[in-house]
Amino acid sequence: MITDNFLRVSTAQAVTTTAVSTDKIDLLQAREIGEGADLYFVFTVGTAFSGGTSITFQVVTDDNASLSSPTVIAATAAVVTASLTAGAQFIVPIPPQIASLGERYLGAQYTVSGTYSAGTVTADVVHNVQD
Repeated sequence: MITDNFLRVSTAQAVTTTAVSTDKIDLLQAREIGEGADLYFVFTVGTAFSGGTSITFQVVTDDNASLSSPTVIAATAAVVTASLTAGAQFIVPIPPQIASLGERYLGAQYTVSGTYSAGTVTADVVHNVQD
């Protein structure tokens, strides 16, 4: 799996309550992110989570850069805290033709159940996933 800083939306982002990614991908930028190819969001836990109940990792689009009114286009099921150990990865396929969804920005949202006291996530868009 090859990662690219321009396709990373969270870098060791602390997640304690529901939040959107600190960065986003501008789909209007003149660059090729794999349109028409199979793309995936890979969510990697850096620091193990503790204190909360579960997290749902979501792929979102939005028409504004702050991702303040995101539209969920793909997601995991709720992942319980016991599975959120350091190094754990969760893969979400991105629907094809993301640029044609009508919204400019692509990012991630972390929907938290409970309140976490620790835990970080790095999220990348990749073409091939490591198995």
